[in-house]
Amino acid sequence: MKNIALSILFVLICSPVISAQERAIEAESEVTTTHTATILGDRFDYTATAGTQPVWDDDGKPIATLFYTYYQRKDVEDIDRRPLVISFNGGPGSASVWMHLAYTGPRILKIDDEGFPIQPYGVKENPFSILDVADIVFVNPVNTGYSRILDPEADRKQFFGVNQDIEYLAEWINTFVSRANRWNSPKYLIGESYGTTRVSGLALQLQNRHWMYLNGVILVSPTELGVHSGTGRRDGPLGASLRVPYFTAAAWYHNKLPADLQSKDLLEVLELSEEYSLNTLMPIIAKGGFASDQEKAEAARMISRFSGISEEAILQYNLDVPTAFYWKELLRDEGHTIGRLDSRYKGLDKTIAGDRPDFNSELTSWLHSFTPAINYYFKNELNYVTDIKYNMFGPVHPWDRSGNETGENLRQAMAMNPYLHTMVQSGYYDGATKYFDAKYTMWQLDPSGRMKDRLSFKGYRSGHMMYLRREDLELSNQDIREFIKKSLPAEGVPAKY
Repeated sequence: MKNIALSILFVLICSPVISAQERAIEAESEVTTTHTATILGDRFDYTATAGTQPVWDDDGKPIATLFYTYYQRKDVEDIDRRPLVISFNGGPGSASVWMHLAYTGPRILKIDDEGFPIQPYGVKENPFSILDVADIVFVNPVNTGYSRILDPEADRKQFFGVNQDIEYLAEWINTFVSRANRWNSPKYLIGESYGTTRVSGLALQLQNRHWMYLNGVILVSPTELGVHSGTGRRDGPLGASLRVPYFTAAAWYHNKLPADLQSKDLLEVLELSEEYSLNTLMPIIAKGGFASDQEKAEAARMISRFSGISEEAILQYNLDVPTAFYWKELLRDEGHTIGRLDSRYKGLDKTIAGDRPDFNSELTSWLHSFTPAINYYFKNELNYVTDIKYNMFGPVHPWDRSGNETGENLRQAMAMNPYLHTMVQSGYYDGATKYFDAKYTMWQLDPSGRMKDRLSFKGYRSGHMMYLRREDLELSNQDIREFIKKSLPAEGVPAKY
């Protein structure tokens, strides 16, 4: 025993000191791998570059670094005519994982055809990716994904706000486009959820501060853009009326509408609900307490007809039914709640009583499938290895929402740039960024109507991340292809009115 103890002591004394490696992300890094894709029957090679690029302060010091993934098709002969799509998700505080690994990228997570998790986890080829027609870079803002603040002395406020976010990201995009030698390429921004606020502001910031003009902006499940364009907060009669068609979609999906409506196709029913909400319901709610009892009773009857919940509950909310209550109420008699971001998903609460769900059933499902997939993908397929945690949602609060004029920013960018087109994509079952709100946003972007030939809306039979449903994955990517084709002017056609 004595000899064993002496041997152990000798090893401890003579062994080199092993120190832990600092857990930090590099300001500059790059790993490039080559892959093969088959998209819509077209087989080709592409490169994937996963890396970091700094954010510098005014003195040229790196104060943060953004993690990105850049996909390029290899057999492109003229890169100047090859579109570049710059992709953001939202939150604020969300990584770019969602659209990256489920929508436009060449690889998507393994889920069933409706978007629910399956095991074993992993990734598979995306046969509908837009990589056949455009190169794509997925960008993670500060504190999302592997992106981090590098300088402990840096002021967090310079990153975490509507306009701060737009300012530093525009500078970062300028550097990326220069490094990638893509100044001559047609350029597009795509953003989802809060990412639509981001890209709407970036469209003008890139034009006015960096003289970078775009061909297109794609708004996926848009939020309420800046108030000065008339596209802002949905309070009062406007909000109460705009949300009813969403109620109709959710009720139709769960077979809660009256038989005559339930027997119709979803789009037929939504058209009826939209017409009633805009032309009849809104004026009644606008009267508030001075609407007659007869008007209120009839409105409650019609809202009930289009929503699948009781007239009594609707009257208790003075015709202004909160979405959180609706998620709890629609399937209350079955013991389930419905999802916020995608109302096809069901939840299970501790009690059937209550006025809002215990949790977001759709988001827990998505985190269930996305988190293992993205962590596997970067390490095993893109060979990007780090001890930094991949932040699906990162610490970015408090978020400064003051001075939000992003709707007006996008309108002005379109007015200044005759090449610039905008497309809105929304899922009918999204109860957070509702499809009818998105239509309203689009209508208000250009009150004059003189740019409406450059504005388009596409709806899908799914929720916030409509691309999780395989049928809509194919359709929504095809809509992007057609949007890119439409917004690419013929060679030599000048940008002028």
